[in-house]
Amino acid sequence: MKELRLLTVPVLRFSVVVMIVCGLIYPLVSTVIAQAFMPYKANGSMIEDSEGNIVGSEWIGQKVTDPNYFQGRISSVEYNGTGSGSNNYAPSNPDLKKRVQESIIQWGKQNPTVPVSEVPADLLTNSGSGIDPHISPEGAYVQIDRISERGGISKSVLKKLVKEHTKGRELGLFGQERVNVLKLNLALKELYK
Repeated sequence: MKELRLLTVPVLRFSVVVMIVCGLIYPLVSTVIAQAFMPYKANGSMIEDSEGNIVGSEWIGQKVTDPNYFQGRISSVEYNGTGSGSNNYAPSNPDLKKRVQESIIQWGKQNPTVPVSEVPADLLTNSGSGIDPHISPEGAYVQIDRISERGGISKSVLKKLVKEHTKGRELGLFGQERVNVLKLNLALKELYK
């Protein structure tokens, strides 16, 4: 019994110390540092419209159904940030083929002036997370005809808007050029006023 007590007391002490350090001190210090040095990121990178209303996060895509605005990537999780992920379908999977065909039909209805052969793949497929907020600059440019015709904004103004919202590769090396659809649509909304 005495041996059991000699083993139990140090284990309990160690457990309490680990719980205090990992469960209290570390999260508290991390939160204080994050709030002090990068509050925008620490609070979810929330984006506000011109009236100061929070309209979304910089890092979570949104479903855009209004054809007057730029549309983002397809989401297999309905843009739900709590359940990000996607179906890992092979190109030969019938469900993927069906979904892409439906996307192509929808594209043709909304964008009759742009042939399907010119549509970038990122507008017809979802990302690995299913909540990617970005599209390629090409994905934005192919939507300009529709938006210009429906919204009455000149194509040159829309092209300039896309160019202004195109971010380059990280450090000039990593990733691809991209456009945040929410930020682009907020700028477009200002043009509609």
